[in-house]
Amino acid sequence: MIAYLDTSAFVKLLVDEAHSAQVRKIVETSDEVVTHLVAYAEACSAFARFARHQNDPRLFQRLKEGLDQLWPTWSVVMVDERLVRQAGVFAGRYGLRGYDSVHLAAADAVYRLLGSESAFGFLAYDAALQAAAEEAGIPLLN
Repeated sequence: MIAYLDTSAFVKLLVDEAHSAQVRKIVETSDEVVTHLVAYAEACSAFARFARHQNDPRLFQRLKEGLDQLWPTWSVVMVDERLVRQAGVFAGRYGLRGYDSVHLAAADAVYRLLGSESAFGFLAYDAALQAAAEEAGIPLLN
């Protein structure tokens, strides 16, 4: 199974919250985990907010270190103009926020590259993004 994780799923690996156990199990049992480059910055932003909310200035660094350990083990979709333009199409079609549309475009590109016969799933915890993926024909893992 190849699992594409958007940032809402990715963060659950390092921050214990609802569905963290599910995400960890999916990652552990997947042959490959894929995300988009933008997930790194988005995850750091989420970690910084979480650390401020916890009033723990060292928490951000610990979470970022965990991210830095995981990151090299994943396949990362890079930014290119074709992908960003497709994200723009998806933003308009599905009413998505910018980075959500980038994740959808990246997941769509990977799914199309692999072919519909491959074991592929998209994991996201944003209802609008899940609905858009489903409408776009991208298989969901949740």
